[in-house]
Amino acid sequence: MPADFTDDELLAYADEALPTERMAAVEAELRRSENLRQRLGGLLGQRDQGVHSVGEVWRRARLTCLTRQQLGNYLLGVLDSEWTDFVEFHLQTVGCRFCNANLDDLKRTAATAPETQQRRQKYFQSSVGGLHNLPDANRPPQGHDR
Repeated sequence: MPADFTDDELLAYADEALPTERMAAVEAELRRSENLRQRLGGLLGQRDQGVHSVGEVWRRARLTCLTRQQLGNYLLGVLDSEWTDFVEFHLQTVGCRFCNANLDDLKRTAATAPETQQRRQKYFQSSVGGLHNLPDANRPPQGHDR
């Protein structure tokens, strides 16, 4: 028995905006069902002609997606409990692929942060010797007596 997919799900599939498991289910059913392929084609045709639902506009504009700053605050654990609940709902229940990708990127960045800090520290330390040779604004240049 073919799975039932809403029009919104089919359009989200076309935009690659469904959670991975649901994307796989839609794709598998599209391979089996000529009727579903025709239905998706009709929906895409309507959208190309400017027919948009509120749900589609909401999804395409990603109105509930989180900023990288909000995701970073979530990783740091500094959000209040209501925001944390919303972020977890958006990431886990809704399965937003865009926000999950951003979160993964922030995690990778955080994992390399100690290496970056060490590299910056080395650059700074190697430059400190050169800073000692700069003339002090409050002392006369070497070789000039006042």
